[in-house]
Amino acid sequence: MHPFSYAQAAEEQAAIADVSPKPQAKFLAGGTTLVDLMKLNVETPDHLTDITAIPLARIEPLPDGGVRIGALVKNSDLAHDPTIQKNYPVLSEALLSGASPQLRNMATTGGNILQRTRCYYFRDTAMPCNKRQPGSGCPAIDGYNRNHAVLGTSSHCIASNPSDMNVAMAALDAVVVTRGPRGERRIPFGEFHLLPGDHPERETVLEHGELIVAVELPALPFAAHSHYLKVRDRASYAFALASAAAALDVQGGTIRQARLALGGVGTRPWRALDAEKALVGRPAAEDSYRHAADIALHGAKGYKHNAFKIELAKRTVVRCLTIVGQM
Repeated sequence: MHPFSYAQAAEEQAAIADVSPKPQAKFLAGGTTLVDLMKLNVETPDHLTDITAIPLARIEPLPDGGVRIGALVKNSDLAHDPTIQKNYPVLSEALLSGASPQLRNMATTGGNILQRTRCYYFRDTAMPCNKRQPGSGCPAIDGYNRNHAVLGTSSHCIASNPSDMNVAMAALDAVVVTRGPRGERRIPFGEFHLLPGDHPERETVLEHGELIVAVELPALPFAAHSHYLKVRDRASYAFALASAAAALDVQGGTIRQARLALGGVGTRPWRALDAEKALVGRPAAEDSYRHAADIALHGAKGYKHNAFKIELAKRTVVRCLTIVGQM
């Protein structure tokens, strides 16, 4: 592990002031991703600022009926919160389908948003990787790519976003609240993660020293009729081959509003906006769901070992929408 210095911060501005002037400094919360990658020498910060003493671990109602989730709320606490389970079950289900209970007890909301890819080549410093060293290449494209993305890829990177929580957040129109050297920002979830394009080393719009302080979920009454479906190799502690987060507002058998996002198949949490539009006004029936699934996977590009994901993702979308449509 690369040597590093360590400091603790008790409030937001102190943490920001400590990290901002140090180009290789990082914030440390639960550490379930960062410490892992430091052990592998994938991440090599020379300074860590521990933010766990900052009071950002509350789940609070918003005036409009939504919810504000502090960045340090643990995944286990968020998954079992009564308001989340009642009003946003898709989020609770997504969290409970990810990792192990031990990891959920440590992992934080902010850290989960920033969770980095599980690409084998990214995590192996003996291999080239454009995320670690821009311009070094992407061996996954012609290598073993079973767990990689089929949506949002580029000639520089096909790594998939690994987070289950992110898929639900994308479907729920979450807003990420940050504070940094230039003040506060409110970033729509769909704009937070970047496509790899020519610069896969940059995964989010965060600037150095910018700290996630909360995530806000808007009031979305029909989100009470939502579900997260995850398809994986085994039922315990496995990342998604394909997943879907869906919510439907069905009145008189007709879909009035829809939310749909995909996981396991995109280089970022994949909001299927065109598929949502296609569902509105159609009957809550299998034909509508299949049509939406085809639209959601339009433009998908499979590789040698993961082309099966395209059909798998379509079937996952249909099954998820069917479950929600019957609620």
